[in-house]
Amino acid sequence: MTIGETVSGGALTELSRWSNRVLEDRVHRTLYTDPAVFEEEIVKVFGGQSWVYLAHESQLPKPHSYLSVRMGQRPLLLTRDRNGALHGIFNRCSHRGATICRDEAGVAKSFQCPYHGWTFRNTGELVGAPWPEGYGMDFDKSQFGLRKVNRIETYRGFIFGTLSEDAPSVPDWLGPATTWLDYWIDRAPNGEVFVRSAAYRMGYRGNWKLAYDNAGDGYHPSFSHRSLLEMASRMGESKDMSYFGRTPDDGPMRSYSLGNGHSVIDQRPAHEGGFWVNQRPQPGRERLEEEIRAKYPERADELLDLCVGAQINLSIFPNLLIIGNQIQVIEPLAVNRTQLTWHATSIGGVPEEVNTVRMRTQEDFPAFGEPDDQANFEEVQRGLDVVEEEWILMNRGLGTGWQSAAEDGVISTAVTDELHMRSYYAEWIKRMGGAQA
Repeated sequence: MTIGETVSGGALTELSRWSNRVLEDRVHRTLYTDPAVFEEEIVKVFGGQSWVYLAHESQLPKPHSYLSVRMGQRPLLLTRDRNGALHGIFNRCSHRGATICRDEAGVAKSFQCPYHGWTFRNTGELVGAPWPEGYGMDFDKSQFGLRKVNRIETYRGFIFGTLSEDAPSVPDWLGPATTWLDYWIDRAPNGEVFVRSAAYRMGYRGNWKLAYDNAGDGYHPSFSHRSLLEMASRMGESKDMSYFGRTPDDGPMRSYSLGNGHSVIDQRPAHEGGFWVNQRPQPGRERLEEEIRAKYPERADELLDLCVGAQINLSIFPNLLIIGNQIQVIEPLAVNRTQLTWHATSIGGVPEEVNTVRMRTQEDFPAFGEPDDQANFEEVQRGLDVVEEEWILMNRGLGTGWQSAAEDGVISTAVTDELHMRSYYAEWIKRMGGAQA
């Protein structure tokens, strides 16, 4: 059967029409190039039954805090009311559709639309419309509040939203991914993680799924990031990421498929002797290390390991990536345009020097590694303009015997296996088919 054929002489069902574009070992190029597919993804993958990552609680530190984010393409305001409870209200005036807030973050008890002056509480209720007599005697403000996200839930500070009343709880939806998220959080003393206010935004001319494809891909680093490794080697022995070039198929790193489209690459087994000693050389690192060892000799190794990443790449479908010590959010803008936002983090319960080094370390990959990836994303998007070549392969690892399944359903495999893509596309097809979570 080919793309566009019918099933048994009738119309394709929701699931079958996508299963014809997602095969065991390949996906059709139109999933990355067709504007109609993209528009449907915005409705079903970034809406529908899906849980979409929105922000971290530390970005809304006090009552009446607000944050401007997106749910797919939907502009959204995350707010805290006077009691500190979280709300998700769409940043769209119920009168004529203008955004009611044009700032990224702040503190506000209410929002007034700059277009016609309609005023809303930070919980979404309409409280005033100028010259209301113009709307007639039966004008009922309670009927014209801002639309709200159906459900907002958090997991240890991570805020997710869904448009479904029937979606499972966030912990159930995360499933085995909670183990890895817990590990990432619990590296910080008392589990205190803070997202810094400054974000590093990068846009590329390509489909959003290219970033998600890449996040679980252990096949590309020794080739795509050669420039980063060569740069680091000029300052001394390059250790971090160099292990990808040493037969990664047979190496100690593993990739895990966690269900519901989530996955993780575990790089920790390749870091013998600790994370800090395997970190790439960086300007000024030696001086900061000396300060920490001098001030905290008994805890120095522990504190220095906290300065660098957790050595896992955790992918939470569809838009949250945990990379090193950073949070990366995938923001789809159009079928061939995507924004990636990197959020640096700091942690509580450590000396100030540790967070200083963490910030310096977190500048490294977004500045020198991410441009390599985004160049590849754009070149893939260009290559997909060859309409005669219909398929994108995700066949690496099939028929190799690399995969093994645990009792909880988690599948582990070699780090270069393309299981990550095959697994998340199984979830993608459920969302696009309208299946229940």
